[in-house]
Amino acid sequence: MNLPEIKDRLEADIARTIKKIKQYEELSGPIAPDNAIGRVSRMDAINNKSVMEAALLKAKEHLKGLNHYLDKLGTKDFGICPKCKKKIPIERILLAPNSTFCVTCAR
Repeated sequence: MNLPEIKDRLEADIARTIKKIKQYEELSGPIAPDNAIGRVSRMDAINNKSVMEAALLKAKEHLKGLNHYLDKLGTKDFGICPKCKKKIPIERILLAPNSTFCVTCAR
């Protein structure tokens, strides 16, 4: 895969992740104390809020990793495992951009 293709894939994943972050931010907003919902429904809403907050945090970390790799694109260090010096497949980079190691070294 050449650099422009890799850049396109990274930028597309960044755009998708930003969209997810916006959705998660909307869904993890504060829960107003409302008399219309029952106690169980309120507890369910609070639980859903926690799940969305966790997903938001994970999406932000994913975005940070993608931006890191986008910044390194074109350098000699891009896609190279710092431990074993082998090439990291682009699929691994897109799937787990917050890990700088190949699958073997990440274990």
